Amino acid sequence: MFNTPEALLKYMRDEQVDFLDVRFVDVPGREQHFTLPLSYLSPQLLQAGIAFDGSSIKGFRGIDKSDMLLIPEPHTACLDPFAKHKTLMVTCHVVEPETGNPYLRDPRNIARRAEQHLVSTGIADTAQFGPEVEFFILDSVGYAVSPYSSFFEVQATEAWWTTGKQGNGYNLPQKGGYAPLPPADRYSDLRSDMVKHLESIGIAIELHHHEVASAGQMEIDMRFAPLLTSAEQVLKYKYVVKNTAFQAGKTVTFMPKPFYGDNGSGMHCHQSLWKDGKPLFYDPEGYAELSDLALSYAAGLLYHGPALTALCNPSVNSYRRLVPGYEAPVNLVISAGNRSAVVRIPAFYKGPQHAQDKRIEYRAPDPSANPYLAFSAMLMAGLDGIQQGMKPPTPMDKNVYSLSARESRRIKTLPRTLDDALDELESDHEFLLAGEVFSRDFLDNWIDLKREEAESFRMQTTPKEFEMYYNI
Repeated sequence: MFNTPEALLKYMRDEQVDFLDVRFVDVPGREQHFTLPLSYLSPQLLQAGIAFDGSSIKGFRGIDKSDMLLIPEPHTACLDPFAKHKTLMVTCHVVEPETGNPYLRDPRNIARRAEQHLVSTGIADTAQFGPEVEFFILDSVGYAVSPYSSFFEVQATEAWWTTGKQGNGYNLPQKGGYAPLPPADRYSDLRSDMVKHLESIGIAIELHHHEVASAGQMEIDMRFAPLLTSAEQVLKYKYVVKNTAFQAGKTVTFMPKPFYGDNGSGMHCHQSLWKDGKPLFYDPEGYAELSDLALSYAAGLLYHGPALTALCNPSVNSYRRLVPGYEAPVNLVISAGNRSAVVRIPAFYKGPQHAQDKRIEYRAPDPSANPYLAFSAMLMAGLDGIQQGMKPPTPMDKNVYSLSARESRRIKTLPRTLDDALDELESDHEFLLAGEVFSRDFLDNWIDLKREEAESFRMQTTPKEFEMYYNI
């Protein structure tokens, strides 16, 4: 780890590193990069910032104020496992050249402000996040969209729908992919390759396994880390997973719901608050050993859940996943060890010796979210729950999907579409403005971007509509 630009450049010279790859993230959550040769670098440049065109980055500035600067953060640097030439990759934050101030629309700066706001409340000094990021490994994919034709076609040799073709017979049944042994699990070694690469760049991994969906759904679990670090690791995780698969002749998608009739991919987020190195969510007398503070945090997530979906489930495809029956919860309830609840309290470990493991799991988010924004928004909702003294509803310790229609009508649910989620965010966003973590400008810009995205889907005719309506 490097604390200064000078230390970073000394390492590059000593280890004969050829290039510095500077990375940052746009508003929707896609990483961008520029690559600089060692011969061009100096401490003064890294301190002053690398110039770039902000008007070409989605969600940033217009062309009339397009000049912006990237400031590398040396402590984030690590060697790129995939570069042909020896390359150090480093994460940056964005500043405005006119003022030298952090750019308010930079998602990384929003996460930094979220951590600072947490400290300012005096409630805690650290928010720990442990995301479970799911994805699919596929053999190939093709797609096209035009005014007169649209299609997608996926090849996934382990999928249940390939059983009618010649193969080796080790296909997984629909929704039957959880933790099988090889050869039914075809990608155990490939996941291990991914883990080795992740560990090589400093990301601690707990385990990997095949997930529920048939067509190559996977999960690699990262160890929890402070909010900003955890969000940064999600982006590195995506980069490593995609490139490891690409080197093996495969392709990876983090789409929330690529296939009809099978489970989608979530990003379940385990969360806890700590102060002075001690966990704050454990109480041996509380429900599921949760403290009152933890229950209020969970209540904030449930109360603001509909608005959170606009940031935690920000794609039209997200709402293909948020339907009952596919382990993607839609009912805003809390329960211990219950995967049909939006807020689940893991029930694996009990007792004071596991106080550091006591946490809540918010199961709604998916991998299409920008982790800097999603984690910050969840933290702000939880803090609002604590500050307002909120209490969660009575725990629903049964399968929420099996409730009667009458029982279901009493439960608050997540939005069913991206437009509905944006409506919720427009009416419930004051909690995000506390401590100037999010700005009204950012939220207005986000809503405009996502309204435009949703509108593009409303105007596009799909093959399903031809199937249902062509012959009316």
